[in-house]
Amino acid sequence: MTTVPATWRSRLTRAGLDTLTGAAVAAGALASIVLFLTTAYFIVLCLIGIGFLALPYLTRAVRALCDLNRRAAARFGVPVPRPYRPEPEEIEPDIVGWMRRCKWILADPATWRDLLWLLLNCVVGLLGFAPAALLYYAGEGLFLACGLWQPLAADGTGRWYVFVTIGSWPAALAAVLLAAAVFTGWLFLARPLLTGYAHFVRFLLGPTRRSELASRVRHLSETRSGALDIQAAELRRIERDLHDGAQARLVGLGLQLGAVDRTLTQDPEAARLLLREARASSVQALRELRDLVRGIHPPVLAERGLADALRALGLASPLHVTVVADLPERLPDPVESAVYFAVSELLTNALKHADAERVEIVAWREDGTLHARVTDDGRGGADPSAGSGLTGIRRRLASFDGTLETDSPVGGPTVMKLELACALSSPKTSSS
Repeated sequence: MTTVPATWRSRLTRAGLDTLTGAAVAAGALASIVLFLTTAYFIVLCLIGIGFLALPYLTRAVRALCDLNRRAAARFGVPVPRPYRPEPEEIEPDIVGWMRRCKWILADPATWRDLLWLLLNCVVGLLGFAPAALLYYAGEGLFLACGLWQPLAADGTGRWYVFVTIGSWPAALAAVLLAAAVFTGWLFLARPLLTGYAHFVRFLLGPTRRSELASRVRHLSETRSGALDIQAAELRRIERDLHDGAQARLVGLGLQLGAVDRTLTQDPEAARLLLREARASSVQALRELRDLVRGIHPPVLAERGLADALRALGLASPLHVTVVADLPERLPDPVESAVYFAVSELLTNALKHADAERVEIVAWREDGTLHARVTDDGRGGADPSAGSGLTGIRRRLASFDGTLETDSPVGGPTVMKLELACALSSPKTSSS
């Protein structure tokens, strides 16, 4: 018994999924007609004020259909980012807020590109039926060749298939060969046809060069603001630590030395005890200053790089931490610092909030991007949108165009993925 090779099975599966996707695209083309006519009608009614009532709802439906086609395009290797402007913040829940939302919709160039896409998609989207039509036509040829041509040829005319009139068994054999050719065409043409449609979607539903620049400017403004907030918070932390820690101890040290000076001639033994206390205070102040310096930029990170700094974090943690770091060359200091403190905070979260016992840290550099993955066996359920410390980590990484992806189902495990675009720094030499 022969089996279909794995490559052909995968090709058949892919062509079948492409056919289903194409049918969904064609169905969306039919919905495009309805949405285009309805949306255009209510936009015209906006001139007399009536259309504003339904415009936000219609826009939501239009963008949902556009997003479905963007996802379909991404399935064929053509990613299409959403080009819409961000919605205004704090929109009032009254007629004034409703009008602001409509103004935001109509002022967005992507809204009008969506309408143009709806109009053209009424025709271009029907291309999605092509793979299904090829498959159907191949099946029709096979069924006719199996003997169904005989009742149809009873009147002496036969059935036309491609360029053959099936009225005899030799013609039926030719129909089998033609059906096999059509089937092969379906197998190899379904993906290119839908990839071409995906590029059509990218052309109209993707961001233009101008919108990409505007989005980039917004992103840089947000990350700059976030970086300034982080810097201000760090300065406040350093000031607080100095005021409550080392400064207080140094003030106490000065008072103790003053007491020593007053009692040295009258009670040398008491002065000796005060000197011992002053020495202990100076040691503690020095330790707190060292801890403060480590919080600003750990010496192990500056001297030995990110890989060894992550290993040092693992050794210092009470958890069972496994560190796998493939970073043979040094990275820019700001990038190393951002990843170090992000991983440090994730370790703290795993200890305090996740009740984890084991943590795995993996870091590597690939194609100019620094990747890090922190996995713990805790209870999971981490939610970055809840205003937790994960928001601060995300903002810190965003300053370097970095991202933080969270996968934390309830019950665990929790997987945090960090990515930062970076370039290798110049080799660092150490003085002997």
